[in-house]
Amino acid sequence: MKLVRIGPAGEEAPAALGDDGRVFALSGLTDDIDGAFLASDGIDRVRAALAAGELPPIDPVGQRIGAPITRPGKVVCIGLNYRDHADETGAAVPARPVVFMKDPSAVVGPYDQVLIPRGSAKTDWEVELAVVIGREARYLDSPQQALAHVAGYAISNDVSEREFQLEYSGQWDLGKSCETFNPLGPWLVTPDEAGDVQALGLRLAVNGEQRQSGSTKNMIFDVPYLIWYLSQYMVLRPGDVINTGTPAGVALGLPGTPYLRAGDTVELTIDGLGIQRQTFSNA
Repeated sequence: MKLVRIGPAGEEAPAALGDDGRVFALSGLTDDIDGAFLASDGIDRVRAALAAGELPPIDPVGQRIGAPITRPGKVVCIGLNYRDHADETGAAVPARPVVFMKDPSAVVGPYDQVLIPRGSAKTDWEVELAVVIGREARYLDSPQQALAHVAGYAISNDVSEREFQLEYSGQWDLGKSCETFNPLGPWLVTPDEAGDVQALGLRLAVNGEQRQSGSTKNMIFDVPYLIWYLSQYMVLRPGDVINTGTPAGVALGLPGTPYLRAGDTVELTIDGLGIQRQTFSNA
């Protein structure tokens, strides 16, 4: 099943995509797709209502698509989680996950405009698999328990300003948390429909030219391990998002490749999770 939020920023209405491609309103079940909805077995309730034909269809044509979840409590990011990306940036392959945080307010819709920060010279792209937590994960005993805590998956663009991140202070959060720096969606795809998330192709193009092409099978630390690992250091709560890292092909790792400028368009795809497209402009 795919969940989606439709409407102007701040006024999105929750909806679900049926097997026939039609879109159905969830207004009778929930006000929004958030942590409380996920924690209260909201996905199972939607699935049952869809099967019973109880949800009214809506026409999404011409309407904005928002991020598929609202107000994530936190966005936890994993750096250098693909060997080829570590190699291209000249970084050592990490022995343990590299963890940093991203301001949740940076999350925007998958087709929203992304703002290049004032003073930026090195705004970069990163296609990533995002994991959305559906059940609290706290001190999990093993990675084998982890996937039971997943609500679903989505495409994430972990937009990054490399000077802010690496050269000005060495504090990654400063180059990751600028406004609009985390387009998410278009859908929240439930695990049963997403399939094997360690075998998904990821691709990103800038102005129609492919920059990234990889597979989640090449993650250094897979999704179950990451959830287990993070649960040893923080409580993962319903609605939290984990960005799981990016494959090679970012501007930082491609000498001579220009960073993003106003007017550039970035398109991202992950197998089974849809398509994102953003145009960049100056803040």
